Amino acid sequence: MGKIYDLLIVGGGPAGLAAAIYAGQAKMDTLVFEKPQDGSQYINTADVINYPGIRNIKGPVLLQEMQKQARDFGVEFADAQIDRVDFAGKTKKIFAADTKYEGRAVILATGALPKRGGFPGEEKYIGRGVSYSSTCDGEFYSGLDIFVLGGGSAAAEEALFLTRFGRSVTVIVRKKAFTCAKPVADKVRSHPKIKVNFNTEIIDVKGDDLMRSITFHNKATEKTFTYEASEEDKTFGLFVFSGYEPATGPFAGQVKMDESGYVFTDDQMRTSVPGIFAAGDLRPKTLRQMVTAAADGAAAAVCAAKYVTDL
Repeated sequence: MGKIYDLLIVGGGPAGLAAAIYAGQAKMDTLVFEKPQDGSQYINTADVINYPGIRNIKGPVLLQEMQKQARDFGVEFADAQIDRVDFAGKTKKIFAADTKYEGRAVILATGALPKRGGFPGEEKYIGRGVSYSSTCDGEFYSGLDIFVLGGGSAAAEEALFLTRFGRSVTVIVRKKAFTCAKPVADKVRSHPKIKVNFNTEIIDVKGDDLMRSITFHNKATEKTFTYEASEEDKTFGLFVFSGYEPATGPFAGQVKMDESGYVFTDDQMRTSVPGIFAAGDLRPKTLRQMVTAAADGAAAAVCAAKYVTDL
């Protein structure tokens, strides 16, 4: 019979690593699957300036420090792609790279990734002009021009929020109208700092070390136009708000999820299956930030430790 861990944690983002730290501190025999199934966005985050107690740090550096802290408590890590899981029995099973891993409890912490805009240059300039979180990155574009891609509630609300920072905010909507509630749409259209371009798509973004230009195409007029950052500004912000996609594919049919694939939990991070917990951005929630993910992870680990102790 192979080794049975007290706890298996799937995901090496802030939720999974915080859970690992708390689990290790509780003397649980813990294994973390850190990637590539991890949906954490923070590996691409250039600067984190709103994590309490840490004034400014690179996203990857903070994750590395969290991993070192977990290792200090004896937590093990596996760099393996998960093929499938089996949570039906008392002992939970995870299959990865032709190896079966078993644990008494599991924490799912694979995160959720922002849906991409799908335009050329997007991936290249993530963290260097392209962003998916106004809460994290809005301040970096203070006094600059900001563009927002999207026509739903998230895009409208984030455009309003970004007026606190940007010299101007231009909302790029692919369709001929907003898809959000009329009161919110009206508030965006009437804001003095916001301009809205309907029937418009982004053709590409270009630059060097920073994003310098963005080209649009208006489907109604068939006109193409380009915005270029001034020599004084050097760059501008482009925020993409097309929603999020939870990285929960391997767990489909194993735990209860909503129609979008987010895992349901109670306030103790328990899922619909005893012994299976979930933490971080893969849960339905109003705020997806590093600090809320870490808080989820800590709570999940404490509740998982109690579950294992009571077995």
